[in-house]
Amino acid sequence: MIQRQPKYSPDEHARRGAEIYERVLRSQLESKEHGRIVAIDVDTEEFEVDDNSLSASERLLSRLPEAQVWCVRIGFPAVHRFGPRMRKVQA
Repeated sequence: MIQRQPKYSPDEHARRGAEIYERVLRSQLESKEHGRIVAIDVDTEEFEVDDNSLSASERLLSRLPEAQVWCVRIGFPAVHRFGPRMRKVQA
């Protein structure tokens, strides 16, 4: 198994990923891929879309073994949600 080393601090990695998503991918993906995961290489701006972060990341890494992968759920501010969820009660 290849041992990948991060090139960037966690803050810089997230900043780069978010910037690529906003500048390049958001407008082209949000309408047709809403709710899916995009894995982005923060160095090359290459990406893969799948239903979960593991599958998207593995597909990206199979093409670019040295990729610095950052993931986000398309149309949402984060991949996962933590804490309680508000449920609508139907009357």
